[in-house]
Amino acid sequence: MSYITNFIYEYGLTAMFIIILLEYACFPVSSEIVLPFSGAVASINDTNFFVILPLSILAGLIGTGICYTIGWFGGGAILNGIMRKFPKTRKGIDSAYDKFKLHGASAVCIGRVIPLIRTYIALIAGASKLNPVTYFAASALGIAIWNTLLIGLGYILRENYKQVGEYYARYKHNLIPVVAICLTAIVINLIYQKRKKKKLQRSIREVID
Repeated sequence: MSYITNFIYEYGLTAMFIIILLEYACFPVSSEIVLPFSGAVASINDTNFFVILPLSILAGLIGTGICYTIGWFGGGAILNGIMRKFPKTRKGIDSAYDKFKLHGASAVCIGRVIPLIRTYIALIAGASKLNPVTYFAASALGIAIWNTLLIGLGYILRENYKQVGEYYARYKHNLIPVVAICLTAIVINLIYQKRKKKKLQRSIREVID
């Protein structure tokens, strides 16, 4: 990982954008290292947090869009090939499939903060032909929350950014359910508000008619 951190440190925002994009495009890059380090470098270079955060979200959406597109046109064959070549990935892929079947769009959002699942959820969403608008809206929410958390901690801790990865490794089994519950609550609330709005619109149309 040292060459990645050196690349980010040397080329700043451009390097951060590229590496974050690659991480969300399923390249073997650890977000628990890259995102806090990006926040730390931005802080040290006096780059405004509200510059690095939107750029990271955009990079994440482009990266995940690549995987989603690949999944759309050949996800089933690719995932089967991955499982044959790397049998240990089967558990993560099967888990992602199960959650996707149960929760659909909300699984995309929640899956962004769950190890293994977050790597394959884009391919599975594409292979399942999830509506692009739904997919990118759910992804944007999950990416925004995840990036805000990790980049924000790195931004605050600066030179001590490595503590983020250490604490994550130590407490991830406690953190993941909490974040998942929070994201689920947000998604449910959004769905409720959307249905409530549609119901109100129908009522208004009935009154007018």
